[in-house]
Amino acid sequence: MLVLSGGTGTPKLLQGLKEVADFWVVVNTAEDVWVSGNKICPDIDSVIYAIAEVIDDEKWWGIKGDTFYTHERLKELGFDEGMRIGDLDRATHILRSEMLRAGKSLCEATKAVAEAYGVRQEIFPMCEEEVSTTVVTDEGEMHFQEFWVLRRGEPEVKDVYFRGIEKARIPDEVKERLRKEKEVLIGPSNPITSIMPILSVEDFRERLRDKRVIAISPIVGEKAVSGPAGKLMRAKGYEVSARGVADVYSDFLDLLVVDEADKGVMERSVATNTIMKTKEDAVRLAEFVVKLFDGL
Repeated sequence: MLVLSGGTGTPKLLQGLKEVADFWVVVNTAEDVWVSGNKICPDIDSVIYAIAEVIDDEKWWGIKGDTFYTHERLKELGFDEGMRIGDLDRATHILRSEMLRAGKSLCEATKAVAEAYGVRQEIFPMCEEEVSTTVVTDEGEMHFQEFWVLRRGEPEVKDVYFRGIEKARIPDEVKERLRKEKEVLIGPSNPITSIMPILSVEDFRERLRDKRVIAISPIVGEKAVSGPAGKLMRAKGYEVSARGVADVYSDFLDLLVVDEADKGVMERSVATNTIMKTKEDAVRLAEFVVKLFDGL
Protein backbone atom coordinates (compact mmCIF):
# COMPACT_ATOMS: atom_id res chain seq x y z
CA MET A 1 0.00 0.00 0.00
CA LEU A 2 1.21 3.48 -0.91
CA VAL A 3 0.41 6.25 1.56
CA LEU A 4 0.53 9.92 0.57
CA SER A 5 1.44 12.03 3.56
CA GLY A 6 1.95 15.52 4.84
CA GLY A 7 2.43 16.35 8.50
CA THR A 8 0.34 15.86 11.65
CA GLY A 9 -2.74 13.84 10.61
CA THR A 10 -1.19 11.16 8.43
CA PRO A 11 1.85 10.53 10.68
CA LYS A 12 -0.63 9.83 13.50
CA LEU A 13 -2.34 7.25 11.29
CA LEU A 14 0.99 5.67 10.32
CA GLN A 15 1.65 4.83 13.96
CA GLY A 16 -1.39 2.59 13.81
CA LEU A 17 -0.95 1.40 10.23
CA LYS A 18 2.50 -0.02 10.94
CA GLU A 19 0.86 -2.48 13.34
CA VAL A 20 -1.59 -3.87 10.77
CA ALA A 21 -0.24 -3.47 7.21
CA ASP A 22 2.79 -3.17 4.97
CA PHE A 23 3.13 0.22 3.34
CA TRP A 24 5.50 2.74 1.80
CA VAL A 25 5.15 6.51 1.87
CA VAL A 26 5.55 9.44 -0.50
CA VAL A 27 5.82 12.66 1.46
CA ASN A 28 5.21 16.30 0.67
CA THR A 29 8.40 18.36 0.45
CA ALA A 30 6.93 21.70 -0.64
CA GLU A 31 7.13 22.96 2.95
CA ASP A 32 10.86 22.28 3.18
CA VAL A 33 13.10 25.20 4.07
CA TRP A 34 16.78 25.85 4.76
CA VAL A 35 17.45 27.15 8.29
CA SER A 36 20.88 27.87 9.80
CA GLY A 37 22.59 26.08 6.94
CA ASN A 38 20.52 22.91 7.17
CA LYS A 39 17.62 21.57 5.12
CA ILE A 40 14.48 21.13 7.20
CA CYS A 41 11.99 18.58 5.80
CA PRO A 42 9.19 18.91 8.37
CA ASP A 43 6.75 16.42 6.84
CA ILE A 44 9.39 13.76 6.13
CA ASP A 45 10.72 14.07 9.66
CA SER A 46 7.25 13.89 11.20
CA VAL A 47 6.59 10.68 9.26
CA ILE A 48 9.88 9.13 10.35
CA TYR A 49 9.59 10.28 13.96
CA ALA A 50 5.99 9.06 14.20
CA ILE A 51 6.75 5.59 12.85
CA ALA A 52 9.83 5.39 15.10
CA GLU A 53 7.60 6.58 17.99
CA VAL A 54 9.97 9.32 19.06
CA ILE A 55 7.79 12.22 17.88
CA ASP A 56 6.63 14.84 20.34
CA ASP A 57 3.03 13.67 20.45
CA GLU A 58 1.79 16.86 22.07
CA LYS A 59 2.90 19.16 19.23
CA TRP A 60 3.18 16.44 16.53
CA TRP A 61 6.47 17.83 15.28
CA GLY A 62 9.99 17.45 16.58
CA ILE A 63 11.33 14.86 19.01
CA LYS A 64 9.82 13.99 22.38
CA GLY A 65 11.79 15.43 25.30
CA ASP A 66 14.02 17.55 23.06
CA THR A 67 15.96 20.54 24.37
CA PHE A 68 16.53 23.87 22.65
CA TYR A 69 19.91 25.00 23.94
CA THR A 70 21.39 25.74 20.50
CA HIS A 71 18.32 27.68 19.38
CA GLU A 72 18.26 29.74 22.57
CA ARG A 73 22.02 30.37 22.45
CA LEU A 74 21.72 31.62 18.88
CA LYS A 75 19.07 34.09 20.02
CA GLU A 76 21.38 35.27 22.81
CA LEU A 77 24.05 35.84 20.17
CA GLY A 78 21.62 37.98 18.18
CA PHE A 79 20.48 35.46 15.56
CA ASP A 80 16.82 34.44 15.38
CA GLU A 81 16.32 31.27 13.32
CA GLY A 82 12.60 31.90 13.02
CA MET A 83 11.72 28.24 13.47
CA ARG A 84 12.26 26.76 16.94
CA ILE A 85 14.52 23.79 16.26
CA GLY A 86 15.34 21.26 18.96
CA ASP A 87 18.85 19.94 19.58
CA LEU A 88 18.04 16.30 18.79
CA ASP A 89 15.94 17.34 15.81
CA ARG A 90 18.83 19.49 14.55
CA ALA A 91 21.05 16.39 14.40
CA THR A 92 18.63 14.91 11.85
CA HIS A 93 18.84 18.06 9.73
CA ILE A 94 22.64 18.08 9.89
CA LEU A 95 22.84 14.43 8.78
CA ARG A 96 20.52 15.10 5.84
CA SER A 97 22.24 18.32 4.82
CA GLU A 98 25.76 16.91 4.99
CA MET A 99 24.67 14.06 2.72
CA LEU A 100 23.17 16.54 0.27
CA ARG A 101 26.31 18.66 0.34
CA ALA A 102 28.31 15.49 -0.36
CA GLY A 103 26.31 14.95 -3.55
CA LYS A 104 23.75 12.42 -2.31
CA SER A 105 20.12 12.74 -3.38
CA LEU A 106 17.23 13.63 -1.08
CA CYS A 107 15.92 10.08 -1.60
CA GLU A 108 19.24 8.68 -0.38
CA ALA A 109 19.37 11.07 2.55
CA THR A 110 15.78 10.24 3.53
CA LYS A 111 16.57 6.52 3.42
CA ALA A 112 19.61 7.07 5.66
CA VAL A 113 17.62 9.08 8.20
CA ALA A 114 14.81 6.50 8.28
CA GLU A 115 17.27 3.64 8.77
CA ALA A 116 19.04 5.57 11.53
CA TYR A 117 15.74 5.76 13.40
CA GLY A 118 15.00 2.07 12.85
CA VAL A 119 12.16 2.65 10.39
CA ARG A 120 11.79 -0.35 8.08
CA GLN A 121 9.13 1.19 5.83
CA GLU A 122 10.42 2.96 2.72
CA ILE A 123 9.94 6.73 2.84
CA PHE A 124 10.35 8.86 -0.29
CA PRO A 125 10.24 12.61 -0.94
CA MET A 126 7.78 13.62 -3.64
CA CYS A 127 10.67 14.95 -5.75
CA GLU A 128 14.33 15.95 -5.62
CA GLU A 129 13.78 19.49 -6.87
CA GLU A 130 13.16 22.49 -4.64
CA VAL A 131 9.43 23.28 -4.49
CA SER A 132 8.00 25.91 -2.15
CA THR A 133 4.40 26.29 -1.08
CA THR A 134 3.71 29.99 -1.46
CA VAL A 135 0.70 31.55 0.27
CA VAL A 136 -0.74 34.68 -1.33
CA THR A 137 -2.14 36.82 1.48
CA ASP A 138 -3.53 40.29 2.01
CA GLU A 139 -0.03 41.15 3.25
CA GLY A 140 1.79 39.78 0.21
CA GLU A 141 3.25 36.41 -0.76
CA MET A 142 5.02 34.31 1.85
CA HIS A 143 6.45 30.81 2.25
CA PHE A 144 4.09 28.44 4.04
CA GLN A 145 6.45 28.28 7.04
CA GLU A 146 6.32 32.05 7.41
CA PHE A 147 2.53 31.98 7.10
CA TRP A 148 1.96 29.12 9.56
CA VAL A 149 4.93 29.19 11.96
CA LEU A 150 5.86 32.87 12.16
CA ARG A 151 2.44 34.41 11.46
CA ARG A 152 0.41 31.59 13.05
CA GLY A 153 -1.88 31.40 10.00
CA GLU A 154 -3.42 34.79 10.77
CA PRO A 155 -3.18 36.63 7.39
CA GLU A 156 -6.13 36.43 5.01
CA VAL A 157 -5.38 33.90 2.27
CA LYS A 158 -6.18 34.75 -1.35
CA ASP A 159 -4.44 31.90 -3.14
CA VAL A 160 -1.83 29.15 -2.82
CA TYR A 161 0.65 27.98 -5.43
CA PHE A 162 3.75 25.80 -5.55
CA ARG A 163 6.81 27.67 -6.73
CA GLY A 164 9.07 25.47 -8.85
CA ILE A 165 6.53 22.66 -9.31
CA GLU A 166 6.84 22.80 -13.10
CA LYS A 167 10.46 21.59 -12.81
CA ALA A 168 9.71 18.83 -10.28
CA ARG A 169 10.04 15.19 -11.34
CA ILE A 170 8.81 11.99 -9.72
CA PRO A 171 11.87 10.08 -8.45
CA ASP A 172 12.65 7.05 -10.63
CA GLU A 173 12.26 4.59 -7.75
CA VAL A 174 8.85 6.06 -6.91
CA LYS A 175 7.79 5.74 -10.55
CA GLU A 176 8.77 2.09 -10.61
CA ARG A 177 7.04 1.27 -7.34
CA LEU A 178 3.96 3.27 -8.30
CA ARG A 179 3.69 1.37 -11.57
CA LYS A 180 3.30 -1.89 -9.64
CA GLU A 181 1.20 -0.57 -6.74
CA LYS A 182 -2.57 -1.20 -6.71
CA GLU A 183 -3.66 0.44 -3.44
CA VAL A 184 -3.20 4.09 -2.48
CA LEU A 185 -4.23 5.68 0.79
CA ILE A 186 -4.34 9.46 1.14
CA GLY A 187 -4.02 10.20 4.83
CA PRO A 188 -5.89 12.93 6.74
CA SER A 189 -3.38 15.64 5.86
CA ASN A 190 -4.17 19.09 4.49
CA PRO A 191 -5.50 18.50 0.94
CA ILE A 192 -4.11 21.79 -0.36
CA THR A 193 -0.62 22.18 1.10
CA SER A 194 0.22 18.57 1.99
CA ILE A 195 -1.33 16.39 -0.74
CA MET A 196 -1.85 18.70 -3.72
CA PRO A 197 1.91 19.33 -4.14
CA ILE A 198 2.49 15.57 -4.46
CA LEU A 199 -0.32 15.25 -7.00
CA SER A 200 1.14 18.18 -8.95
CA VAL A 201 4.54 16.59 -9.59
CA GLU A 202 4.57 15.62 -13.27
CA ASP A 203 1.69 13.22 -13.99
CA PHE A 204 1.40 11.83 -10.46
CA ARG A 205 -2.34 12.54 -10.36
CA GLU A 206 -2.93 10.70 -13.65
CA ARG A 207 -0.98 7.70 -12.38
CA LEU A 208 -3.55 7.21 -9.61
CA ARG A 209 -6.51 6.73 -11.96
CA ASP A 210 -5.95 3.01 -12.38
CA LYS A 211 -5.41 2.41 -8.64
CA ARG A 212 -7.80 1.69 -5.80
CA VAL A 213 -7.70 4.98 -3.90
CA ILE A 214 -9.11 5.70 -0.45
CA ALA A 215 -8.74 9.08 1.25
CA ILE A 216 -9.45 10.06 4.86
CA SER A 217 -11.02 13.48 5.32
CA PRO A 218 -9.19 15.88 7.67
CA ILE A 219 -12.37 17.99 7.80
CA VAL A 220 -15.13 17.24 10.30
CA GLY A 221 -18.28 19.23 9.75
CA GLU A 222 -17.00 22.59 8.52
CA LYS A 223 -13.72 22.63 10.43
CA ALA A 224 -10.26 21.13 9.98
CA VAL A 225 -9.23 18.71 12.72
CA SER A 226 -5.96 20.65 12.94
CA GLY A 227 -4.01 23.25 11.01
CA PRO A 228 -5.11 25.83 8.42
CA ALA A 229 -6.75 23.47 5.93
CA GLY A 230 -10.09 25.28 6.03
CA LYS A 231 -8.67 28.69 5.19
CA LEU A 232 -6.52 27.24 2.41
CA MET A 233 -9.35 25.20 0.89
CA ARG A 234 -11.56 28.28 0.69
CA ALA A 235 -8.75 30.19 -1.03
CA LYS A 236 -8.55 27.48 -3.71
CA GLY A 237 -12.31 27.53 -4.25
CA TYR A 238 -13.23 24.34 -2.37
CA GLU A 239 -16.01 23.96 0.17
CA VAL A 240 -14.67 23.40 3.69
CA SER A 241 -16.30 20.02 4.20
CA ALA A 242 -15.83 16.34 3.48
CA ARG A 243 -17.47 17.03 0.13
CA GLY A 244 -14.82 19.64 -0.60
CA VAL A 245 -12.08 17.13 0.22
CA ALA A 246 -13.65 14.66 -2.21
CA ASP A 247 -13.71 17.37 -4.88
CA VAL A 248 -9.93 17.85 -4.55
CA TYR A 249 -9.46 14.15 -5.38
CA SER A 250 -12.51 13.68 -7.58
CA ASP A 251 -10.82 12.38 -10.75
CA PHE A 252 -9.25 9.32 -9.11
CA LEU A 253 -10.92 8.77 -5.72
CA ASP A 254 -12.83 5.53 -5.10
CA LEU A 255 -13.90 6.07 -1.50
CA LEU A 256 -13.71 8.82 1.13
CA VAL A 257 -13.58 7.97 4.84
CA VAL A 258 -15.44 10.64 6.81
CA ASP A 259 -16.07 11.13 10.48
CA GLU A 260 -19.29 9.86 12.02
CA ALA A 261 -20.40 13.49 12.32
CA ASP A 262 -20.51 13.60 8.49
CA LYS A 263 -22.24 10.27 7.96
CA GLY A 264 -24.45 10.26 4.88
CA VAL A 265 -23.33 13.65 3.56
CA MET A 266 -22.23 12.27 0.20
CA GLU A 267 -22.02 9.23 -2.01
CA ARG A 268 -18.84 7.15 -2.22
CA SER A 269 -18.16 7.78 1.47
CA VAL A 270 -18.12 5.64 4.59
CA ALA A 271 -18.22 6.93 8.15
CA THR A 272 -16.24 6.01 11.26
CA ASN A 273 -14.57 7.80 14.14
CA THR A 274 -11.62 9.52 12.45
CA ILE A 275 -10.31 11.41 15.50
CA MET A 276 -6.99 9.98 16.70
CA LYS A 277 -6.17 10.98 20.28
CA THR A 278 -4.20 7.82 21.11
CA LYS A 279 -2.22 5.16 19.29
CA GLU A 280 -5.12 2.80 19.91
CA ASP A 281 -7.33 5.19 17.95
CA ALA A 282 -4.80 5.13 15.11
CA VAL A 283 -4.71 1.32 15.09
CA ARG A 284 -8.52 1.18 15.04
CA LEU A 285 -8.74 3.58 12.09
CA ALA A 286 -5.95 1.76 10.25
CA GLU A 287 -7.72 -1.58 10.65
CA PHE A 288 -10.93 0.00 9.34
CA VAL A 289 -9.19 1.31 6.23
CA VAL A 290 -7.39 -1.98 5.51
CA LYS A 291 -10.74 -3.78 5.56
CA LEU A 292 -12.15 -1.21 3.13
CA PHE A 293 -9.37 -1.98 0.65
CA ASP A 294 -10.20 -5.67 0.95
CA GLY A 295 -13.75 -4.87 -0.13
CA LEU A 296 -12.93 -2.64 -3.11
